[in-house]
Amino acid sequence: MNLREQIEETFGRWLEQIRSESLKNQVVDTWELGCQRGNWESMRDVAAMPFSLLIDCRGIGFIEHTLCVTEGAAALAAAQEKNYRNMPYAVNRDHLVAGGLLHDVGKLLEIEKDESGAYRKSLSGKRLRHPISGAILAAECGVPESVVHIIACHAKEGEGRPKQVETVLIHQADFATFDPLTLIGKKMLIQDNTE
Repeated sequence: MNLREQIEETFGRWLEQIRSESLKNQVVDTWELGCQRGNWESMRDVAAMPFSLLIDCRGIGFIEHTLCVTEGAAALAAAQEKNYRNMPYAVNRDHLVAGGLLHDVGKLLEIEKDESGAYRKSLSGKRLRHPISGAILAAECGVPESVVHIIACHAKEGEGRPKQVETVLIHQADFATFDPLTLIGKKMLIQDNTE
Protein backbone atom coordinates (compact mmCIF):
# COMPACT_ATOMS: atom_id res chain seq x y z
CA MET A 1 0.00 0.00 0.00
CA ASN A 2 1.50 3.35 -0.97
CA LEU A 3 1.62 6.35 1.35
CA ARG A 4 -1.46 8.04 -0.15
CA GLU A 5 -3.51 4.87 0.32
CA GLN A 6 -2.28 4.62 3.93
CA ILE A 7 -3.38 8.20 4.60
CA GLU A 8 -6.80 7.54 3.03
CA GLU A 9 -7.20 4.38 5.10
CA THR A 10 -6.08 6.07 8.34
CA PHE A 11 -8.53 8.95 8.01
CA GLY A 12 -11.17 7.25 5.84
CA ARG A 13 -14.10 7.61 8.23
CA TRP A 14 -13.56 11.36 8.45
CA LEU A 15 -12.58 11.91 4.82
CA GLU A 16 -15.92 10.33 3.85
CA GLN A 17 -17.68 13.10 5.79
CA ILE A 18 -16.12 15.84 3.64
CA ARG A 19 -18.62 16.45 0.85
CA SER A 20 -16.24 18.47 -1.32
CA GLU A 21 -14.12 16.05 -3.37
CA SER A 22 -11.54 18.75 -4.03
CA LEU A 23 -11.16 19.53 -0.31
CA LYS A 24 -10.96 15.83 0.51
CA ASN A 25 -8.12 15.44 -2.01
CA GLN A 26 -6.39 18.56 -0.72
CA VAL A 27 -6.42 17.14 2.83
CA VAL A 28 -4.77 13.93 1.60
CA ASP A 29 -2.35 15.92 -0.59
CA THR A 30 -1.30 17.97 2.44
CA TRP A 31 -0.67 14.91 4.58
CA GLU A 32 1.26 13.28 1.74
CA LEU A 33 3.42 16.38 1.21
CA GLY A 34 4.04 16.69 4.96
CA CYS A 35 5.13 13.06 5.21
CA GLN A 36 7.43 13.44 2.22
CA ARG A 37 9.07 16.63 3.48
CA GLY A 38 9.35 15.30 7.01
CA ASN A 39 10.81 11.98 5.80
CA TRP A 40 7.99 9.87 7.23
CA GLU A 41 7.80 6.74 5.09
CA SER A 42 4.61 5.20 6.45
CA MET A 43 1.58 6.07 8.51
CA ARG A 44 2.70 3.37 10.96
CA ASP A 45 5.79 5.51 11.67
CA VAL A 46 3.63 8.62 12.00
CA ALA A 47 1.24 6.83 14.37
CA ALA A 48 4.15 5.95 16.70
CA MET A 49 5.18 9.61 16.99
CA PRO A 50 4.07 11.40 20.18
CA PHE A 51 1.63 14.21 19.50
CA SER A 52 3.70 16.67 21.52
CA LEU A 53 7.25 17.06 22.76
CA LEU A 54 6.13 19.51 25.47
CA ILE A 55 4.54 16.93 27.77
CA ASP A 56 4.56 13.23 28.57
CA CYS A 57 1.92 12.02 26.11
CA ARG A 58 1.40 8.81 28.12
CA GLY A 59 1.58 6.71 24.96
CA ILE A 60 -0.96 8.77 23.01
CA GLY A 61 0.30 9.03 19.45
CA PHE A 62 0.00 11.69 16.80
CA ILE A 63 -2.73 9.95 14.78
CA GLU A 64 -4.80 9.18 17.91
CA HIS A 65 -4.60 12.84 18.88
CA THR A 66 -5.58 14.02 15.39
CA LEU A 67 -8.61 11.72 15.34
CA CYS A 68 -9.60 12.72 18.88
CA VAL A 69 -9.46 16.44 18.10
CA THR A 70 -11.44 15.99 14.88
CA GLU A 71 -14.12 13.93 16.62
CA GLY A 72 -14.21 16.24 19.65
CA ALA A 73 -14.68 19.37 17.54
CA ALA A 74 -17.38 17.68 15.47
CA ALA A 75 -19.17 16.62 18.67
CA LEU A 76 -19.01 20.17 20.06
CA ALA A 77 -20.55 21.49 16.84
CA ALA A 78 -23.25 18.78 16.87
CA ALA A 79 -24.11 19.49 20.51
CA GLN A 80 -24.62 23.17 19.77
CA GLU A 81 -26.67 22.47 16.64
CA LYS A 82 -28.84 20.02 18.60
CA ASN A 83 -29.35 22.06 21.77
CA TYR A 84 -29.36 25.72 20.73
CA ARG A 85 -32.90 26.76 19.93
CA ASN A 86 -31.56 29.48 17.62
CA MET A 87 -28.09 28.58 16.40
CA PRO A 88 -26.34 31.99 16.30
CA TYR A 89 -23.74 30.99 13.67
CA ALA A 90 -23.32 28.38 10.98
CA VAL A 91 -20.64 25.68 11.22
CA ASN A 92 -19.10 24.60 7.94
CA ARG A 93 -18.80 20.85 8.53
CA ASP A 94 -16.40 20.28 5.61
CA HIS A 95 -14.05 22.95 6.90
CA LEU A 96 -14.34 21.72 10.49
CA VAL A 97 -13.43 18.14 9.58
CA ALA A 98 -10.64 19.21 7.21
CA GLY A 99 -9.31 21.57 9.89
CA GLY A 100 -9.37 18.82 12.48
CA LEU A 101 -7.47 16.43 10.23
CA LEU A 102 -4.93 19.13 9.31
CA HIS A 103 -4.59 21.18 12.51
CA ASP A 104 -1.27 19.56 13.50
CA VAL A 105 -0.01 18.43 10.08
CA GLY A 106 2.97 20.78 10.51
CA LYS A 107 4.25 18.45 13.23
CA LEU A 108 5.36 16.16 10.41
CA LEU A 109 8.02 18.82 9.84
CA GLU A 110 8.44 19.90 13.47
CA ILE A 111 9.27 16.48 14.96
CA GLU A 112 11.85 13.96 13.82
CA LYS A 113 13.56 10.83 15.09
CA ASP A 114 17.14 11.10 16.28
CA GLU A 115 19.87 8.50 15.76
CA SER A 116 18.69 6.48 18.78
CA GLY A 117 15.06 6.39 17.64
CA ALA A 118 13.88 8.98 20.18
CA TYR A 119 11.89 12.01 19.05
CA ARG A 120 13.19 15.56 19.00
CA LYS A 121 12.41 18.96 17.54
CA SER A 122 13.77 19.21 13.99
CA LEU A 123 15.64 22.17 12.55
CA SER A 124 12.45 23.05 10.68
CA GLY A 125 10.56 22.88 13.98
CA LYS A 126 13.05 25.24 15.59
CA ARG A 127 12.41 27.72 12.77
CA LEU A 128 8.62 27.45 12.51
CA ARG A 129 6.05 26.08 14.93
CA HIS A 130 3.60 23.57 13.49
CA PRO A 131 0.66 25.99 13.02
CA ILE A 132 2.79 28.02 10.61
CA SER A 133 4.49 25.13 8.79
CA GLY A 134 1.15 23.31 8.56
CA ALA A 135 -0.58 26.38 7.13
CA ILE A 136 2.18 26.67 4.52
CA LEU A 137 1.85 22.99 3.54
CA ALA A 138 -1.92 23.30 3.24
CA ALA A 139 -1.75 26.50 1.20
CA GLU A 140 0.73 24.83 -1.17
CA CYS A 141 -1.82 22.05 -1.69
CA GLY A 142 -4.61 24.50 -2.53
CA VAL A 143 -6.52 24.13 0.75
CA PRO A 144 -9.04 27.01 1.07
CA GLU A 145 -7.91 29.99 3.15
CA SER A 146 -10.69 29.37 5.68
CA VAL A 147 -9.18 25.95 6.50
CA VAL A 148 -5.63 27.35 6.44
CA HIS A 149 -6.90 29.81 9.09
CA ILE A 150 -7.91 26.89 11.33
CA ILE A 151 -4.42 25.40 11.07
CA ALA A 152 -2.60 28.71 11.59
CA CYS A 153 -4.76 29.96 14.47
CA HIS A 154 -5.66 26.80 16.45
CA ALA A 155 -2.88 27.37 19.01
CA LYS A 156 -1.13 30.34 20.59
CA GLU A 157 -0.47 31.88 17.17
CA GLY A 158 -4.20 32.65 17.08
CA GLU A 159 -4.42 34.35 20.47
CA GLY A 160 -6.05 37.77 20.21
CA ARG A 161 -6.91 37.25 16.52
CA PRO A 162 -10.39 37.21 15.01
CA LYS A 163 -11.42 33.59 14.54
CA GLN A 164 -13.95 31.50 12.67
CA VAL A 165 -16.20 29.28 14.76
CA GLU A 166 -14.50 26.20 13.27
CA THR A 167 -11.14 27.46 14.58
CA VAL A 168 -12.60 27.93 18.05
CA LEU A 169 -14.02 24.40 18.05
CA ILE A 170 -10.71 22.85 16.93
CA HIS A 171 -8.82 24.93 19.51
CA GLN A 172 -11.11 23.81 22.34
CA ALA A 173 -10.97 20.14 21.33
CA ASP A 174 -7.18 20.34 20.98
CA PHE A 175 -6.61 21.80 24.41
CA ALA A 176 -9.15 19.45 25.99
CA THR A 177 -6.79 16.64 24.97
CA PHE A 178 -3.58 18.48 25.96
CA ASP A 179 -4.40 20.21 29.25
CA PRO A 180 -5.28 17.11 31.33
CA LEU A 181 -1.91 15.54 30.42
CA THR A 182 -0.16 18.76 31.38
CA LEU A 183 -1.96 18.73 34.73
CA ILE A 184 -1.03 15.07 35.31
CA GLY A 185 2.62 15.97 34.71
CA LYS A 186 2.40 18.79 37.25
CA LYS A 187 0.50 16.53 39.69
CA MET A 188 -2.39 19.00 39.52
CA LEU A 189 -5.11 16.90 37.89
CA ILE A 190 -7.82 16.22 40.44
CA GLN A 191 -9.31 12.78 39.89
CA ASP A 192 -12.24 11.56 41.93
CA ASN A 193 -11.70 7.84 42.32
CA THR A 194 -14.81 7.22 44.38
CA GLU A 195 -17.41 4.80 43.08
